Amino acid sequence: MSGELPVVLGVLALLYAVYRLWTRPSLSDIPGPEPTSFWLGHLPELFQEQSGDTDFKWQEEYGSVVRVKAPFGEDMLWTCDPKALQYVFQTSGYNFPKQPERRVLSRLVGDTGLTWADGDTHKRQRKVMLPAFGTPESKALLPVFRHYAEQVTLKWRDMLTGHASGSIKMNVHEYIAPATLEAIGEAAFDYKLGVLDDKTSELGRAYSNLIATIFSAPSNAKIFMQNVAHYVPMGIQQFFYDHLPGKGLDKARWNRVTARNVANELLEAKNDDLLTGKGNRDVMSILVRENAKESGESRMNHDEIVSQMRTIMLAGQETTSNTLSWALLELAKQPHIQSRLREEVHAMERTIRERGDADFTVADFEAMPYLQAVLKEILRFYPAVPHLFRQSLHDDVLPLSKPMMTRSGKVVTEIPIRAGLRIILSVCAYNREKDVWGEDAHAFNPERWLDPSKGKRGTSVGVYSNLLTFAGGVRACIGWRFAIYELQAFLTELVSNFQFELTEDVNRVCKTSAIVMVPTLEGELEKGAQMPLRVSLAPREE
Repeated sequence: MSGELPVVLGVLALLYAVYRLWTRPSLSDIPGPEPTSFWLGHLPELFQEQSGDTDFKWQEEYGSVVRVKAPFGEDMLWTCDPKALQYVFQTSGYNFPKQPERRVLSRLVGDTGLTWADGDTHKRQRKVMLPAFGTPESKALLPVFRHYAEQVTLKWRDMLTGHASGSIKMNVHEYIAPATLEAIGEAAFDYKLGVLDDKTSELGRAYSNLIATIFSAPSNAKIFMQNVAHYVPMGIQQFFYDHLPGKGLDKARWNRVTARNVANELLEAKNDDLLTGKGNRDVMSILVRENAKESGESRMNHDEIVSQMRTIMLAGQETTSNTLSWALLELAKQPHIQSRLREEVHAMERTIRERGDADFTVADFEAMPYLQAVLKEILRFYPAVPHLFRQSLHDDVLPLSKPMMTRSGKVVTEIPIRAGLRIILSVCAYNREKDVWGEDAHAFNPERWLDPSKGKRGTSVGVYSNLLTFAGGVRACIGWRFAIYELQAFLTELVSNFQFELTEDVNRVCKTSAIVMVPTLEGELEKGAQMPLRVSLAPREE
C-alpha cells in the first residue's frame, strides 16, 4: 500500500491542477475588441499609435474595464476604473507587482533602483529614500530649479536680440531638456553636467534623448519579443539585454557605464563628507546619511545606492522636460489661458519686489490659484507616463466603481481575476474619466480646478490632486513634490518672460509612446524630441 501512495497523491495533484485550470477566473465575458493578430494581440495599437488614442477609443466604446489580448491570444485586463485602480495601487499594493518583463526594462535604464525593485526590496529602498524627498527637503531645492529656469531665459533673450521680427521659431524642448537635466544633476547630486554650455560632459551626452532612442516606435518584432519575454526567467532576459547588439541597447549600456562611474565617484565623496561631519542638502547626501542610520539587512548596499542615481536622473529629467514642452504647446494653443497666467505671475512678481524679496518661494506659488489650476490641468491632460503595468500575485477580485454589463448581459460590480493576470493600468484614460472629471474631461480646462463643482470627485486614487500622473499607494512617485516645485519654477519663469505661439508644424506634433509620452514631429522620429513654437518677448505692464 505504501508504494501506491505516491501514485495516488500524484493523481490527486494532477486532478486538482486540472480542476484549478478549468475553474480559475476567466475574462471571456468581459467586453473588448477583437484582435487583428494572434501573434501580437492588441499591443501594437497601444505602443505604435499616438499615446492615448487607443485608450480613449476603448474607454468610449467599452467603458473603464476592457479585455484585451497579448501575443498568442492570452487575456490581459485594461482598466481606468477608479475603484479598481485604488485597489491595485493602495488597498493591495504589493499583491500587484510589476510584470517581470517590465522590471527588466526598468533595470536597463535604472539598474536595480527603486523603479526596478519589488516587494521587500522595494519597501527597504523606499524607506531609506523617503527622507530625501520630504516637503522641506524638496522646498529647499527651489533656488536650484529657479536658477536653471533663468538660464533658459538668458539664452532665449540673447537669441532674440537683434531679430527684426521680434520672434524666433525654435524647438523649445532642445533648450528645456538640458536645463532640467542640469537641475536634476545639481539638486539630486550636487553635480554639474555642463550641458548648457560647450563643455557637455560624457554623462550629459549619455542622457541626451535616451528614452526616445531606446523605446520610441517599437517594431512588431520588438513588441513580440518583449512580450514573449514574459515567459522567460528574468535572469535570462537580463543576459540578453546586457549582450545583444542594437542602437538602443548600446546607448543604454553606455549610459549605464557612464552613470555608474560618476555615481561611484560621488558616493565616495558623500561618504567622506559624512565621516567629516559635512553634508549638503542634495538628495544623494541625504540618502547616504539616512542609509548610514540603518543596520544589517535594512541598509542599502553600494550597488543599490549607485543604481538610485540612474533612476533619479531618468525619472526626474525625462518626465519634467516633456511635461514642460506639452505645457508650452497648450498655452500656445490657448492664448487667453497663457495671458491670464502671465498676469498672475507678473502680479506676484510685483508683490515679491514690494516686500523686498528677490525671487519666488513655494508659498508664493501656492498663493497663485491660476498657476495651480493650470499646472494640475497640464498634469491631467499630458501625463508623462501614460500606462503602468502590473500582474496579480494571487487569485483576486477587482472591485468596480460602477456596475458594468458583461458580454452575456450580466451586470457585475466586481471582476474575479486569476493569479498571474497581466493588467494594463491606463493613466491617460483615468485622467480623462468623465465620472471623475466631468463631461468636459477631454477638454483642457483649468477652470475645473477653480470651481469646486467641476473638480475631482469619487474614489481617491492618485497621490497628487487625485491625478494618476504620479501613480498612488506604495509605488507612488517618490519625487512628486520635487517635480511639482521644478515645474512651477520653470513655468513661471518662461511665461513671465516669453510669449508662445503656434507654428505651421502644430499638426505634425505627435504623442510618441516611449514608456514616457515624447513630443516628436511626424516623419522626423529619428531627430528625437521636438516641440517647435514661435517665441517672442512677453508683453509686460509696468
